[in-house]
Amino acid sequence: MAAAAAALLLLLAAAGPGRAVPGRARRDALREELLLSPLPNGDVAAAFQFRTRWDADLPRGAVSHYRLFPKALGRLVAALGVQELHLALTQGFWRTRTWGQPPLQAPAGAELWVWFQPTVTDVDKAWKELSNILSGIFCASLNFIDSTNTVTPTASFKPLGLANGTDHHLLRYAVLPREVVCTENLTPWKKLLPCGSKAGLAVLLKAERLFHSSYHSQAVHIRPICRDASCLAVSWELRQTLTVVFDTFSSGQGKKDWSLFKMFSRTLTDACPLASQSKVYVDISPKNKEKELLEVTPAPASVYEAIVQGEKRTYAVYDLLSPSLFNTSRSLNVQLKWKRPKNHLAQPATPVSSPLARYVSGYGLQTGEISTLIYNTHPYRAFPVILLETVPWYLRLYVHTLTIITKGKENKPSYIHYQPAQDRRRPHLLEMLIQLPANSVTKITIQFERALLKWTEYTPDPNHGFYVSSSVLSALVPSVIAMKAVDVEQSPLFTSLFPSSDGSSYFVRLYTEPLLVNLPTPDFSMPYNVICLTCTVVAVCYGSFYNLLTRTFHVEEPSRGGLAKRLANIIRKFRGVPPL
Repeated sequence: MAAAAAALLLLLAAAGPGRAVPGRARRDALREELLLSPLPNGDVAAAFQFRTRWDADLPRGAVSHYRLFPKALGRLVAALGVQELHLALTQGFWRTRTWGQPPLQAPAGAELWVWFQPTVTDVDKAWKELSNILSGIFCASLNFIDSTNTVTPTASFKPLGLANGTDHHLLRYAVLPREVVCTENLTPWKKLLPCGSKAGLAVLLKAERLFHSSYHSQAVHIRPICRDASCLAVSWELRQTLTVVFDTFSSGQGKKDWSLFKMFSRTLTDACPLASQSKVYVDISPKNKEKELLEVTPAPASVYEAIVQGEKRTYAVYDLLSPSLFNTSRSLNVQLKWKRPKNHLAQPATPVSSPLARYVSGYGLQTGEISTLIYNTHPYRAFPVILLETVPWYLRLYVHTLTIITKGKENKPSYIHYQPAQDRRRPHLLEMLIQLPANSVTKITIQFERALLKWTEYTPDPNHGFYVSSSVLSALVPSVIAMKAVDVEQSPLFTSLFPSSDGSSYFVRLYTEPLLVNLPTPDFSMPYNVICLTCTVVAVCYGSFYNLLTRTFHVEEPSRGGLAKRLANIIRKFRGVPPL
């Protein structure tokens, strides 16, 4: 028996993660990837992606054995009829003007949007159950998602996989802008990886270093994709992404030279044994027009060139599955070094910038105005964008005050969808298709009135304010350089989540910062004062009344006194003092 077990273990070891047992096709595969991008201001962005592809039919529930795909998520997709699931937990805000375009941006807090199968009869019930289950899996406050912060967009958040995007009633979208991301959210996220955090690129995910940064975002994306070029069969794809930006000033290094050990306090020793591909990409593209300022050590074995977000990029590639990588050294410590110091590098202008200037104006606590600025820096191309606004019900919008101004003139939207809010039931939903002229700034304003909440509806810190979720900007941005069609299986993971349908444009989704709005807040110290005063009055009145009712009174007769008293009176009489 022991010999048979040993033979079986040897057979499985010989098959390995990258090989299939003879006579049996491999149904799942894992790819892991790390992208290191030096930013213009000297910071470094690290983007992890772990892609698990599974050739299985999850919605029918015909799967009983899970190998690489997490069983918790697989059973969730099958039980609730999920077509696509996208969850992001973000701490911080991506500064587009300083850092450039992000690989995959997400709003501050928690974001969840899901497409359900057409067979789901009660979408709201499935949505509520799904948010509660995900709250338990990721130790997040997703159970606070309800009808008051859930919307159904009609133009934004189209499916990224094989799904029918015309029936928008199957879509649900919600944001919790106040959600705080911490280690308790990172730990269950790492446990979903096939190798956990014990091997491969995941060994770099040290919580102490990840949360000591200026931006941190972790996400989970589940979608159906084509199994092959004919697309006759469907496979399921799970992408776990994590993006972190390390700040040179907060880290205390004081230099722009970086390495894996300085960023993560660890180095890479091997690849995940279950991964069929494990690579590290380093962006070594020239940062200015003179010449390349960045050098990488050790020297990469290969170089990859691609058009990413309309710009030509060059990447140094390190393949962790290559036997020659760890021949000279037991670990891989990629080092980034600037050839000469630069205080500031010019950031190449992108056609559309994130609406950074989003603010609340007005005076008093009755009315106000929300303003959003959208920039199009392209010198000669105009293109449309879709803007999604979700406003809580306690900010009552005046839709007739909506104005869109571009270059001093009114800019009428081509498409507008507005769903008014209902008190304590649903928020406002406003979607607009706006044309952005070339080299212009578009200002969108709308006025609102603050509502007075019940005293039980205020947060424990009401004077801190109430958060308004980020606006969402979706656009097909024209590319200056012609792009080629992306092969999902052959290209890097950071180029295949939003593949370009044609070579003239690429898709971007940008978010604004969340707003903090003050509401009319009562003096919550008054109940305390009333309680103290009432208790004092009741204690004094009731105590006195109770004392009078329960006390027993006795009449004492005066005593004549004894021999001592008579002697004292005689002495006092001689002295001329009144007697006792």
